[in-house]
Amino acid sequence: MLYEQRMKVELEIWQHKMQRQPSLVDRLSTSVQSRMNRIIPQKVHHAITVAIKQMVRGVLFGATYTVPNQPVFASLYDMEEAVLRRVDFYRKTAAAEGGITGAGGILLGLADFPILLGMKLKLLFDIATFYGFDVKDYKERLYILYIFQLAFSSQEHRRNVYENVADWKEKSSQLPEDIHRFDWQRFQMEYRDHIDLAKLGQLLPFVGAAVGVVVNYRLITKLGITAMNAYRMRILD
Repeated sequence: MLYEQRMKVELEIWQHKMQRQPSLVDRLSTSVQSRMNRIIPQKVHHAITVAIKQMVRGVLFGATYTVPNQPVFASLYDMEEAVLRRVDFYRKTAAAEGGITGAGGILLGLADFPILLGMKLKLLFDIATFYGFDVKDYKERLYILYIFQLAFSSQEHRRNVYENVADWKEKSSQLPEDIHRFDWQRFQMEYRDHIDLAKLGQLLPFVGAAVGVVVNYRLITKLGITAMNAYRMRILD
């Protein structure tokens, strides 16, 4: 019971962060990222767009990501300890991979982008399963993509995405039962406009390796915290 109260407090703090107005720092960060965007060659942007498009379509239309059998936990504490261990494993793996690919220049840096996307997806599929949700349901896979946007969007876009997940029961009831009627093309375009701009720094000369280690570690940590709170909203509802 005490742990549930702690979860609720942490969730309320996180919800407040999701809904706050963009700060000056947020706006400056977006400006810096936009400038970095202009430095990166167009062929790189095209490769990233293709990777995201395939990832979104793969998730929505039946990605082949394997998930663990749904475990039974004795308590909420045990469940979230298992989630935290899984996050720790993936962030250490992602940090090591980011350092190696970042040191290899722009070509290996490009390779890191889809590799990291795959790690993130596998982590989210695992977390969803730990919290007791069936990722075979396409609506649950769509929820995973919303979690991505909550973690990596600009604050302005994050507030809009949060509205979609804050009352997921109502939102999901309005989704078409047939996945082929879902407008995935529009979704992936919105996703591309806001996702993982910090990763572009890994493609820059000389600093790629350091950026790869630090950014990958932080991105996985941020994704884990976001996912935990996104699922807390549903299990504590």
